[in-house]
Amino acid sequence: MKTLSSLIALGLIGSGLCVMAGNTAQQTVSFEVQAINEISVSGNPGALVISTATAGNAPDGVQDSSTSYAITSNESDRKITAQIDTAMAAGTTLKVNLAAPTGATSAGDVVLGTSASDVVCGISTLNESGKSITYKFNATSAAGVVSSDSKTVTFTVTAGS
Repeated sequence: MKTLSSLIALGLIGSGLCVMAGNTAQQTVSFEVQAINEISVSGNPGALVISTATAGNAPDGVQDSSTSYAITSNESDRKITAQIDTAMAAGTTLKVNLAAPTGATSAGDVVLGTSASDVVCGISTLNESGKSITYKFNATSAAGVVSSDSKTVTFTVTAGS
């Protein structure tokens, strides 16, 4: 009986100490890169206040270039659009001009409205930051006195063309 229990004990100890393995092992690793089209803005434009005019001319427009944007895209043929949340007061216009990243084209001064307008086209696989945003605010004399107001500008990266 001692021999049988000694063999069983040796068998249990031996099986716990020795694990059989090969000299190579393999695993499968899956990966992908999804579409990335990100835009962010930095800073806040100052108040655009029209307070002067030259006699006989329309009120002097004002502008602010204190903000910037950053963009990352890993796709070709992208564009940036811009729009405001509500319509401008009669006789006033708000324009935006985004500096184009490398290889893209700026649309220049674009009048903002409640529908999306192209502001930069031809964006392809890039990541850049510190690109300037310039806002311009103009009013006609017919606009009269316009109380302080604000608009939310939405920039969107979307498919081009």
